[in-house]
Amino acid sequence: MSTGTDPLAPLAELPGVPESVAEVRKAVDRLYGHRVMRRRAPEVTSEAALRGARASAALAGVDWPLEEVRRRSDFSAGAEDRVIGAALRISAEVGQLLSVWRTSPLQVLARLHLLAVGDADPAAGRPRQAGETAEELFPLDLPAREGEDAAAEPPVVGGARLPEAPPPAEVAARLDQLARLLVARAGAGGAEQGAPALVAAAVVHGELLALRPFRSHNGLVARAAQRLVLIADGLDPKAICPVEVGLFELGTATYRDALAGYLSGTPEGMAAWIAHGGRAVGLGVRESTAVCEAMQRGMV
Repeated sequence: MSTGTDPLAPLAELPGVPESVAEVRKAVDRLYGHRVMRRRAPEVTSEAALRGARASAALAGVDWPLEEVRRRSDFSAGAEDRVIGAALRISAEVGQLLSVWRTSPLQVLARLHLLAVGDADPAAGRPRQAGETAEELFPLDLPAREGEDAAAEPPVVGGARLPEAPPPAEVAARLDQLARLLVARAGAGGAEQGAPALVAAAVVHGELLALRPFRSHNGLVARAAQRLVLIADGLDPKAICPVEVGLFELGTATYRDALAGYLSGTPEGMAAWIAHGGRAVGLGVRESTAVCEAMQRGMV
């Protein structure tokens, strides 16, 4: 693969990253080759969207059982309901935003935030202004269900302490830089000619969590943008690999620690962040593989 002049290209060569990319590609290809995907792919996509939304809402502080989310139809009653509703609305619309994402990613980010908060909120789709603060990214300590921390007794919670979100002027400048990079990358052929989708998705995900551009729902927006890159760059074109499920299963302590690596800007930190995203995609693949197996056995 030629990486040309893609500024993300050096990240694709960091120690361990080529292996992560190859492992994820192999896992995703195996899922796409599942016989259920030949005739029931839209159902797998719908189930992945539901499970991804539930997991992203859990990471945002509302950890409801999957069947409770599936059962409900009204998500307006209380604060927790509204977080679930926000995650579901975002997940349902991600696939419809691909063409706009390639040419105007900031417009898509604004749309994702509007979907989250509703158009009645005067701050909907608007980046933070001077004097405004961003909500906590990880209001719940979720224990790891997979990975090295999963077997720890007592469960590993907490994780690295993250710095405050940068001021609005810095946010605006860095968002503009990110948008320019993404548009230029799309025009140059995306992952086919540049850094792999996993690397680009990690940078978008990490940068949005670092900036926390909105007053609220930054985690939901960042994880949706991560999925958009994975879809748009061709790694998961049918949106059947719910990376949010993997992030949830790895736990918030691991999530915080990996994000701290991204924020450090060191080669080791960046490589660890990309690898964390790779493990999350792999666990999303496992989730949808289980769905396919259940469909094949007639259980779904």
